[in-house]
Amino acid sequence: MSSIPLSVFLVLALILFCIGLYGALTKRNTVIVLISIELMLNAVNINLVAFSKYGINPGITGQVFTLFTIAVAAAEAAVGLAILIALYRNRQTVNIDEMDRLKR
Repeated sequence: MSSIPLSVFLVLALILFCIGLYGALTKRNTVIVLISIELMLNAVNINLVAFSKYGINPGITGQVFTLFTIAVAAAEAAVGLAILIALYRNRQTVNIDEMDRLKR
């Protein structure tokens, strides 16, 4: 057993999730918003791994879910950056307020 209690992992995940939520809701730069979403997904990953280790039935299930989440996050980042690059080529800005229309 590890000497680090479960509450430390939960507090770390909470802090990461709050930072990500703040960035996603307040920033206008789309790159920062994408990074903030990744921070929130990493907070979820920390919780999944911590609960798989310290849960009622410790096992590998949480770690498998974490790998699935990392794969989904990588796909989301690739699609998000591709959309952002396409929008930047058309509008010459990364400000999220100016990206309210799909076609002008």
